[in-house]
This record gives sequence, structure tokens and C-alpha cells, in this order.
Amino acid sequence: MRYPLWRVAVFVATMVWPLLWLYQAWADVLGPDPGKVLVDRLGLGTLVLLLITLSMTPLQKLIGWAGWIAVRRQLGLWCFAYVVLHLSAYLAFILGFDWSQLGVELRKRPYIIVGTLGFLCLLALACTSNRYSQRRLGALWKNLHRLAYLILVLGLLHMLWIVRADLKEWAVYATIGALLLVLRLPPLARRIPRLMAKKVTSAKKA
Repeated sequence: MRYPLWRVAVFVATMVWPLLWLYQAWADVLGPDPGKVLVDRLGLGTLVLLLITLSMTPLQKLIGWAGWIAVRRQLGLWCFAYVVLHLSAYLAFILGFDWSQLGVELRKRPYIIVGTLGFLCLLALACTSNRYSQRRLGALWKNLHRLAYLILVLGLLHMLWIVRADLKEWAVYATIGALLLVLRLPPLARRIPRLMAKKVTSAKKA
């Protein structure tokens, strides 16, 4: 396994936050509604991890270090773990596992439908993130995993519906997401390695 220390560092860094938030909820330091705070933090954590995951390929192209790609799959799976925890916290602390209330919530709050679609797409990516699926699906695998960008759009829309009163924080994540989407456009994506190659050549001549 390449970059073992880097992989372990990423694993620890992504694992520690849910554990910290759960401890804070247990220690009663999350305010009068710790369940709501947990739901919000896990949802935001999912979005942040998704942005980080999608930034791995551009970083590898810009910097040329393969370690970014080495942790991309791990980050994607952690993103799925966060969204599972987010959904579980919502069902437990918001709905109290009242499944009849779920239908009411879906009708009253469209952002839950958007979030559910994002979850289902993440589920599909998590289930096919292994090498067996990659070999089995062939060229279709890459097309399937481009759903990550649709998930990003759904995640930003989900958050927008929730924080309509204060858009400053959302705008930061939306700007980063838009930049990542632009960097994936074929004309620009093809130019990045060429620009880096020119910089390396110029540096060597200097």
C-alpha cells in the first residue's frame, strides 16, 4: 500500500469529528437541542468531505503528487459514512423513528427529497467503489462515478433550502463547488497538466 502514513492520517482526521460531536452531545455542551446540532454538523461534514474528495483530482494535476489520488476512495467512503450518520441522526432526533411522520416531512419539506436523492446516489457510488465493480462495469464505471458532481449540486441545494436566512456560509461552499465543476470541464481539465508541464520546464531552465 502506497503512502501508508498519509492514509492513516486522513483516516484519523475524518473519524475524529463524529466522535467529538457525539462526545459533546453526551457531555451536554451542544445547547438545548443537541440532536438538531448533530444533524446539522453531520450534514455539513458530508458536504465538506464531498468537496475535499472532488478536489483530489485537480490537486493531483496541479501539484503532481499521487498521494491525493491515493486517498480519494477513502474520502469518498467517509463521505458516505457521514451521510449515513446524518440520516440516522435525523431519523432518531428529529423524527423519533416515527416513520409515519417521514411522509409528512417529505410533503412539507422538499429539501428532504433532494437530500434523499443525494443519499441514494452516494449509496450507488459507495457500493461500486471496489475494484470488482470497476472491472465489472468497465467504461460505465467512470460515467456512474461522475454522479459525484450531481450529488454536489443536490447537497448544495439541500443546504440552500435549510439556511435561506443566512447565505454567507452557503455561498462559500457554493463558490468552491462551482470552481470544482468548472475545473472538470474538458477544455480546462486538458489544459491543467500542460500548464504544469510548462511551469516545470521553465523552472528547470531557470
